[in-house]
Amino acid sequence: MTNTIHFPIRLKAAGAHLGLSILICGLAAALVFGLWYPSPYRTISGGQSLFILIVSVDLVLGPALTFVAFNPRKPKSVLIRDLMIIAALQFGGLAYGLNTVFQARPIALVYEPGRFRVVTNVDLMHEELSLALPEFKTLSLTGPKLLGVREPRDGNEKFQAITFAMQGVDIGQRPSYWQPYRESIKSVLKEARPLEMLYQQYPDSIPEIEKHLAAIGRNSVEVKFLPILAKESTWSALVDAKTGELVGFVPYDGFV
Repeated sequence: MTNTIHFPIRLKAAGAHLGLSILICGLAAALVFGLWYPSPYRTISGGQSLFILIVSVDLVLGPALTFVAFNPRKPKSVLIRDLMIIAALQFGGLAYGLNTVFQARPIALVYEPGRFRVVTNVDLMHEELSLALPEFKTLSLTGPKLLGVREPRDGNEKFQAITFAMQGVDIGQRPSYWQPYRESIKSVLKEARPLEMLYQQYPDSIPEIEKHLAAIGRNSVEVKFLPILAKESTWSALVDAKTGELVGFVPYDGFV
């Protein structure tokens, strides 16, 4: 009977906790998607699904524990203590989750010959940061930098690059190979493919692709594409057919 009487009060307390949790998670989302995973990297890099998983657990955990623990018959000091413990657990879980999202953030979109690669913080060969050009030694906190990679300088570097690639670490993940994107433009223009190839592969998606083109003020002749290698690799990068400038993205697999 006591539990029945307290049910509306507990539900109200849990509802208030849920509202506060939604507000805090909204602020966290602004941080994650406004800085670390700007569009479209929230999808390409899997940040959106990871954040939703973390937030979903957090939104259920806190209010549920408040519903169980809230009892107006408890001494005020005990009730405050219980709610503080719940808040600490919830905040700790959210902080841990945000740190996980931060560590997995994309820090560079690197052009490798024939493709782009989204390099995340966990993909990066951090021990080579000291060998990077001065402007690339500091990792981005506001979305990926657009970069290119240089060719190996000699036979030893080429052999080493092949060895690392066989171990799953390509040159785009190695800061010692990074160079300004403009220095890779010649290769970009050589390797980029006519958009007609994407049309042939996805004929039912032509209207949707053309919407993307209209949004960036280009037509199919003015744009070429290259595949993107990432956690969610079913995307392509659009580049200007004349300048090699990165102008947009479409959610279609460019490995055709």
